[in-house]
Amino acid sequence: MVFGSFTPEAFAFGFFTILTLGGAYGVAMNTNLVRGAVWLIVSLFGVAGFLALLSAGFLAAVQVLVYIGAIGILFTFAVMLTRSMTNVNQRFNQQWWISLLVSALLFILLIVGVIIPVWGNQSPADMSPTIANTTDLGVALVTGGGFVLPFEVASLLLTAAIIGAILIAREDEE
Repeated sequence: MVFGSFTPEAFAFGFFTILTLGGAYGVAMNTNLVRGAVWLIVSLFGVAGFLALLSAGFLAAVQVLVYIGAIGILFTFAVMLTRSMTNVNQRFNQQWWISLLVSALLFILLIVGVIIPVWGNQSPADMSPTIANTTDLGVALVTGGGFVLPFEVASLLLTAAIIGAILIAREDEE
């Protein structure tokens, strides 16, 4: 079904764009860390929607289970366990323009360095017709030449984050 020149995929793309960018805006502009973590979950759900639109069902499920289900909830619990950090009174500091400038420069760097070389002069006919399936992804994650090292580094970082949250949240014994 097509509405004018908009397809259902275009409407879904717009919806997930609003979710992703709105969630990111909520994370950046919210002073309450618990609400910021909830906005992060909303933004990550938008990214999962993009992955579903790209017919990457496995990656969309991983996004929901790992990032929303694990990391989002971990952030929420870590923030809730550190009670003193939830009462932030100062919203802006005097150096906000420096962060705006650095963010804009990094955005331009990403556009010039990543997006333009990938999609710049290629036509869809020149792109590879091979699409990896979940079996290829699983083999790449566990073979020595694949992504074992980044996978293990991510697991170590998550373990360190959990241990850090426990150490920060525990009561000092005197």
